[in-house]
Amino acid sequence: MEVPKRCFEILLLLLLLVSANPNAFIHRALAEGVTPEEAKQLRDEVRGMFYHAFNGYMEHAFPLDELRPLSCGGEDTLGGYALTLIDSLDMLALLGDWEHFASSVEWIGKNLQFDINKTVSVFETTIRVLGGLLSAHLIASDYATGMKIQSYDNQLLNLAEDLARRLLPAFDTPTGIPFGSVNLLHGVDEHESKITSTAGGGTLTLEFGVLSRLTNDPIFEQVTKNAVRGLWARRSKLNLVGAHINVFTGEWTQKDAGIGTSIDSFYEYLLKAYLLFGDEEYLFIFQEAYAAAMHYLYNDPWYVEVNMDSAAIVWPLFNSLQAFWPGLQVLAGDIDPAIRTHKAFFSVWKRYGFTPEGFNLATLSVQQGQKSYPLRPELIESTYWLYKATRDPRYLDVGRDMVASLQYGARCPCGYCHISDVEFHKQEDHMESFFLAETVKYLWLLFDLAVGPDNLVENGPYKYIFSTEGHLLPATPQISLLREHCSYIGAFCKSSDYNQESHTSDIATDPHEANGSGSNEGQVHSRFSSSSTFFESTLTSGMVKGFCPGLSHGQKFGITYLEPVDTTNQYESANKREPNILQSHSMAVVPNQGSDYSHSNNDNDHDNLQENQ
Repeated sequence: MEVPKRCFEILLLLLLLVSANPNAFIHRALAEGVTPEEAKQLRDEVRGMFYHAFNGYMEHAFPLDELRPLSCGGEDTLGGYALTLIDSLDMLALLGDWEHFASSVEWIGKNLQFDINKTVSVFETTIRVLGGLLSAHLIASDYATGMKIQSYDNQLLNLAEDLARRLLPAFDTPTGIPFGSVNLLHGVDEHESKITSTAGGGTLTLEFGVLSRLTNDPIFEQVTKNAVRGLWARRSKLNLVGAHINVFTGEWTQKDAGIGTSIDSFYEYLLKAYLLFGDEEYLFIFQEAYAAAMHYLYNDPWYVEVNMDSAAIVWPLFNSLQAFWPGLQVLAGDIDPAIRTHKAFFSVWKRYGFTPEGFNLATLSVQQGQKSYPLRPELIESTYWLYKATRDPRYLDVGRDMVASLQYGARCPCGYCHISDVEFHKQEDHMESFFLAETVKYLWLLFDLAVGPDNLVENGPYKYIFSTEGHLLPATPQISLLREHCSYIGAFCKSSDYNQESHTSDIATDPHEANGSGSNEGQVHSRFSSSSTFFESTLTSGMVKGFCPGLSHGQKFGITYLEPVDTTNQYESANKREPNILQSHSMAVVPNQGSDYSHSNNDNDHDNLQENQ
């Protein structure tokens, strides 16, 4: 609903007051600076947090999807395929726990199968399961990570491909935007809702794109890129997108535009798809979408939700999913507003000990019905990225406060509990898998960075892009080189199997053009393949056209390494060797034209942050 004019004026006044001093309504106590020794202790404490929850899951819930940390039981929440274990794989690798990583990969390779009669969320299954399998595959198959498993033979990649093909029927819509759910055995049910969220349809490009490059089958990348085009083609004249859309007609069923719930990771994957794949189409869309968001949604330092057509404010609300935004701004090179917004968002955490799902900026109170904190990682993620960009020790203070909140408020007998009410810190018997995949991961990375990092992300052979589930996706030549044809390493491959011509998109910019296709009856059983005519007119500028056969490991991944001589004790040998690797960094920053934020760690940034504390 739109706000009446008088209320609108009051809201704007409140927003201006809060913008001028976002902490005016919150009593804050300055934390003493985190010393190097304390940073090491905090890193070790976070490691202990991970194992408290991981061991609790393995002992009391495995192979069910998720842990019930209060009652020390388990529950199937997504598909019944050891979800938390899959989501935890690359964190085990990040911690250097080869024994648990190897045994987990072996169990999954032998026991997991997706030929089951389960209807699953396309979005959640992609970011948690598909992403977890791909990340672990890339780590387990590569000597350079120090975590290679000698007996590993692409079992996780094969599972990932099988899973993705079972998700493909969801994309068989007139708009190219996928259904929200699909049955892994039967396809899309005839009664499946035609309404999906913007994030659900637009946050699939990284996982599917990586799979295309690893399997040399472009169909996965094609369908997800087509979905992004389907959403962007239906943006408003203000370059804003709504929250929910009809995948058949292209009509927006909820026109609230924001950076939080139902939209958040759409923005995230536009930039990250460019950073990982080098496809400038994603960068162009991101620049347009980001500029519109900053113009219409940003009320420094907060963000509001507006009508996508008129830009009238409909919700003056901070919701917890917005908290990823400062971290995304770091990747985009827009540091100053990221610092201010993070400070405002953290002030809400300081007030309650956690961030509620919704905080009303008009009433300066928790939004009714949105009082919970389900162990979300977004604010911690942004804290990590801002510390990485600025090295400002205040972000270590923030991290310490977050660890204290989780330890004293959320720790349960067998893991960590959802907080059902942030005002009273009431615990709920549930632990999402992303607590292990993201929340503790970003905390651990934060303090490990302060100590002097010794992990894959900071010191490894590749630059890593984090998926929205926190999974590590390496920017290797096989994954990242646009139109790769092997000239990178002095060879050449003919790629006649791939169409090299560009075509115009088949997206109907007029929503009414999609109506002629009618609706599907019964189940959608189709299994797309590379030769499918459904996507013949899809632009192929982002496709990898093949990889040269017979490449050595070093050529394939752009590095040179010393293969261990003693293969019976491969893990120890891998840790002792000193590979000759290309120098790389894990943070990629896109120049922001017309911006003065060319260097994030400057005196003004530090002074402004100190002044506002």
